[in-house]
Amino acid sequence: MISLRDLTKRYGPKTAVDGLTLELTPGTVTGFLGPNGAGKSTTMRLILGLDAPTSGTALICGRRYAELDQPLRTVGALLDAKAVHPARSGRDHLRAMARSQRIPASRVDEVLALTGMTEAGRRRAGTYSLGMSHRLGIAGALLGDPQILMLDEPVNGLDPDGVRWIRTLLRSLAAEGRTVFISSHLMSEVEQTADRLVVLGKGRLIADEPMANLLTGTGTKVRGPQLHALADALADAHWSGPDELTVTGVLPEQVGALAHELGLMLYELSPLEPTLEESYMNLTADSIEYGAEA
Repeated sequence: MISLRDLTKRYGPKTAVDGLTLELTPGTVTGFLGPNGAGKSTTMRLILGLDAPTSGTALICGRRYAELDQPLRTVGALLDAKAVHPARSGRDHLRAMARSQRIPASRVDEVLALTGMTEAGRRRAGTYSLGMSHRLGIAGALLGDPQILMLDEPVNGLDPDGVRWIRTLLRSLAAEGRTVFISSHLMSEVEQTADRLVVLGKGRLIADEPMANLLTGTGTKVRGPQLHALADALADAHWSGPDELTVTGVLPEQVGALAHELGLMLYELSPLEPTLEESYMNLTADSIEYGAEA
């Protein structure tokens, strides 16, 4: 479990993280979202002790990261996939990590196989593509078989097969009772992977919700040959095509019941469900710090 209490980090006059209180629990994939400059990477660095908080606390299983006896066995993290000596092979990089934590060398081969890097692990890390570097970084995060996994942009540079692989991996790790915390700007992937969303804006918590809450339907789509009577009976009905209505704030069963009373034939009656991108843009509309001009 990761516990943040009134976590604040200032760099001179700039407040990067502002009084963040949050608990990340086992068995859940938590997506961490926010515009550029929102404080996501700073929050992860504070959790890992790479930066010191101005005030507040960041605890992993009740202790600061620096106090963990064998940190790689407790929390596996990937913040910068290119933070590897370019002349060292991927396998040797992992072997050095393993020796620092008394992790058996056999585990190196296991995580290389798990991430599809068995052959590439023999090559120098400086020759890796961005996607290969991310696979090596994920292998390093998994090296200690940790109960907590924290990844910044884990699908960056991965091909479609790799994206599906990491999605399946993260969900399976959460199903085993592990805490999974991922930061990403790819809304479609977060929507398919995360159970819970935490959204920051200008360092402050904007939302902490189950994914289902943010994707709740907002209305109904109706298609049929003669919908004018239905449009007249519904105040919030809008034509979106010659034989199609969009009805906001009304459930499909309510629209269907009214259509039945009016004796109307329908081709389609379906809920309007917002995408994660739409919900995210609504949440962060007032928190975009580096917005470009239209």
